[in-house]
Amino acid sequence: MYQLLEQLEGQTTREGFSLSVSVLQPDDDFDVLQVTVEGRDEFPVYISRDEQQLLCITYLWTESEVKPESRSELLEHLLELNLPMPLSSFSKIGGQYVVFGALTPEPTTEALIREIETLSDNTLTAVEALQEYLQA
Repeated sequence: MYQLLEQLEGQTTREGFSLSVSVLQPDDDFDVLQVTVEGRDEFPVYISRDEQQLLCITYLWTESEVKPESRSELLEHLLELNLPMPLSSFSKIGGQYVVFGALTPEPTTEALIREIETLSDNTLTAVEALQEYLQA
């Protein structure tokens, strides 16, 4: 993961946003990188890797932030958005809704930057499109 940190630190996306990278939970068995896209600090991208994939996740909102009366509509809308949203999918980890993308465990720097940029863009699109289902 430290190699990925070195690959990403100081890089710029195609849209001109700088990336800032830090390591969370450093230990010998499992590391998580936190990548912040310039100007999008509230939605960092978390990256983890195992033998099969590199997983990029952005946390959206918690279950408690969803209007109870709109929950089933939100879930249906999430399913409908999964296909047209490029390179990303929705999921839920515990009580937290997320959007994620996966790559080969050893992606090129360019592929990883593109995934981060796309996931960040998709996060902003999802938050805007699904705002009506969230409590104020």
